[in-house]
Amino acid sequence: MVAYIFPGQGAQFEGMALELYESSAEAKRLFELANDILGFRISDIMINGSADDLTQTKVTQPAVFLHSVIKAILAKDKFQPNFVAGHSLGEFSALTASGALSFEDGLRLVSKRAIAMQKACEMEPSTMAAILGLEDEEVEKICFGIDALVVPANYNCPGQLVISGSIEGINEAINKCTEAGAKRALVLSVGGAFHSPFMEPAREELAIAIEEASIVQPTCPIFQNVDGLPQLNPAIIKENLIKQLTAPVKWTQTMHNMLANGVESFVEVGGNGKVLTGLIKKVDRKIPCEAL
Repeated sequence: MVAYIFPGQGAQFEGMALELYESSAEAKRLFELANDILGFRISDIMINGSADDLTQTKVTQPAVFLHSVIKAILAKDKFQPNFVAGHSLGEFSALTASGALSFEDGLRLVSKRAIAMQKACEMEPSTMAAILGLEDEEVEKICFGIDALVVPANYNCPGQLVISGSIEGINEAINKCTEAGAKRALVLSVGGAFHSPFMEPAREELAIAIEEASIVQPTCPIFQNVDGLPQLNPAIIKENLIKQLTAPVKWTQTMHNMLANGVESFVEVGGNGKVLTGLIKKVDRKIPCEAL
């Protein structure tokens, strides 16, 4: 069995739409549709924009979404996953590629998500940090023992857990994780504390849009971020999607659960095709992985 996986924010790169846009009339049509939906020519930025252009809030998440979803659409008959999953933003790509969301609704939700997250980031200073080389349980214990707000945010792979919270909380957690033997503990260059209670205003705003969106049963089970479990029920998919912004991304658990459910190989859809593959190799370095 094969699982198709979709990267999140950070998978963007300069010129990311050039090959897709020029190689296919269908891709060009979808990019032009996206330009109309978003109200600006994101295709131009994805073809000719600088790295700075691609990190603009209104651009980054829709750009990664479009790159992944259009690749999946163009693959047509080749795109036959037994399971799908996506890391954070990538969950929206996975849901769209597997037919649970329409292209238009998926893009609108991603755009609203990006803008809502930016607004939440501007309300109060916050950040994230990567903790490498420490057991998840040890990092959790350190976070929960700090008075300032700091929580586990991204369970990326064994030995790599990203934490999220206040500036004070993150700094204290970094010091304590280093003392506990972490190989590295470093603040990330992000706009704020994603997948933490700091995103509650964004969650509330996005929840309204998700409730209004039409989500149907996907063509195959999707392993969702909030619990790392496979799901087909549209009502539960919606509930989990609403929880996602303030809950941790359980990617390590997702990978283990996919393997336990019989997945024999992975296909990464979008970005440079290496972001999630690298994390899978930390779970099982022998598992076959390829990029679509």
